[in-house]
Amino acid sequence: MIMDGQTTANGTTVVDGPGSPTESTKEQYNESATKVDSNKRELTTNTKLMRTAEALDMNRPFFVPIGKDGLSVALQKLNQQLKDAGYPAILSKKKPSTWMGKEINPGQIGLVNHGGLPKLITRPGKYPGFPIGNWWAREWHGKKGLSDTVISFQGITAVQVSQNQAAVVSDPQNQIFVIKNAGFVAYAVEGSYSVLSVVDQTHLPTVVRDDITQAALGWTHEVVMKSKTGEGNKDYVVALFLNIPANNCAILQKDDDLEVVAAGQHYITNPNVTLRGLYALGENQLEMPTKDMYTKDQVPVSLTIYLKWQLTKPLLLATHGYHTPYEALRDKTQSILTQIVAHLDYGAMVKQRTLGPDNMEDGTETSSAFLDALRTRAMDDLLMAALEYGIDLKDLAVIDRKFKGDIAAAMDQLTTRGLQAQVEASNVDRENSNKTKQAEGIYKVAQVKAKTQNTQADVEASNVIIAAKAQAQSVLIQAEAQAKATILAAEAEAEAIKIKARADAEIRDAFARDMAARRLEVSRVEAFGPKTIFVPTEGLGAQMGNAMATGMAAQMGVQN
Repeated sequence: MIMDGQTTANGTTVVDGPGSPTESTKEQYNESATKVDSNKRELTTNTKLMRTAEALDMNRPFFVPIGKDGLSVALQKLNQQLKDAGYPAILSKKKPSTWMGKEINPGQIGLVNHGGLPKLITRPGKYPGFPIGNWWAREWHGKKGLSDTVISFQGITAVQVSQNQAAVVSDPQNQIFVIKNAGFVAYAVEGSYSVLSVVDQTHLPTVVRDDITQAALGWTHEVVMKSKTGEGNKDYVVALFLNIPANNCAILQKDDDLEVVAAGQHYITNPNVTLRGLYALGENQLEMPTKDMYTKDQVPVSLTIYLKWQLTKPLLLATHGYHTPYEALRDKTQSILTQIVAHLDYGAMVKQRTLGPDNMEDGTETSSAFLDALRTRAMDDLLMAALEYGIDLKDLAVIDRKFKGDIAAAMDQLTTRGLQAQVEASNVDRENSNKTKQAEGIYKVAQVKAKTQNTQADVEASNVIIAAKAQAQSVLIQAEAQAKATILAAEAEAEAIKIKARADAEIRDAFARDMAARRLEVSRVEAFGPKTIFVPTEGLGAQMGNAMATGMAAQMGVQN
């Protein structure tokens, strides 16, 4: 059985961008692709693999799906079907007590073996044992939760799976079916229902990778069932689960029919359907070394090419028997490049080393036979071959080539000498450049130092000038202040003398005037000292003073 599959149709691939084939090439491919599609039409558009009915839609005896009412209601429906068919009921009629016995809580069911037949207790409470509860023909087998994923007891099987879960079940006729996001309860009158596995579809254990690009193509899980044969017990795969990521796909095969399965969660239980392979539909790129090829003059050469592709029609690739696009591109690329190199000589291949989109758009290098041959023949031939396999070849470039033999050794020696000369020249240039840069650095440092010294001298001179100006200004201000103070003092003293004179002039009493004259004399003596002799400068007193002065001078001369 194949579930959740998807079939895709074929179409014509159009290649654009650098290196695309010409319009005539596209028309030729469209004609050939039409023939290919007509021959393989039964694999793509008109044929779908056989699909079986859903597990819950099949008519099985005593098989009740679990609806939104839960397991209890499904058990009541199954019990009624058994009673209507003349089989013993599976629900016990015993009533609970409140004081002793086996206790069943809400959300649980009790399992009882009643003479080899199953009995289920669904009502919560306590159930007393022998002899009160008449248990001599019964045997208690424990309790189960109503929400348990799997309940299996004496022919009764209940399965309930949640989101992302899938239960693989074998019915009494050994037919395998899968339950997803649902559940059922069944009673096997003959044989048994066996739950082989409960699978988490989002976390499958086995990862499938591309052997070349190492990209994850998807995840798988095989469910096995033990079968007893004459040679003993053996494991047989009965179900295959697939988890395919976005932008990938799987191809299933039944006899000569193929079908594409899109990304998502899928499972296969039909033994006639096998997994052909998983494929990546996104862009991939890879550097691919080629095998040794021989030029026209028998010089061995190996190329390293860069390929960028996208698989657009996986059915075409699988129909041709390839497991990966790389295998198809590798064979065709090797064949086409071998034919091209065989028609070129050594000299033509040396002139051009790489091939890429820039080189292909530039047609000025007409002297390069290698480039012209790759551009005109390799690209068109490879694009045609890739489209035939359902591959959109987006880019092709020759990134390296190596010649072998005596010519290769001579070239290596010449190349080594040339590289040594280049290295020596580069070293000399580097040394000269370093010396020049060092001298330039010393010159710049000297310039910076000179500029710094000039700036410092200017600052010091400016400071001296400012200090001298400040000092001169200070002296000037001080002199002006002192002169003003002297003038003010003299003016004040003169004013005081005037005031005193006016005061003395205003004295009318003789005694007061005499006292004022005496105070003046006292002040004069205090000012000049008590030993000072005051000589009159006018009249008789002045003459006497002169005589006294002459006598004192004569005496001082005699003593000396």
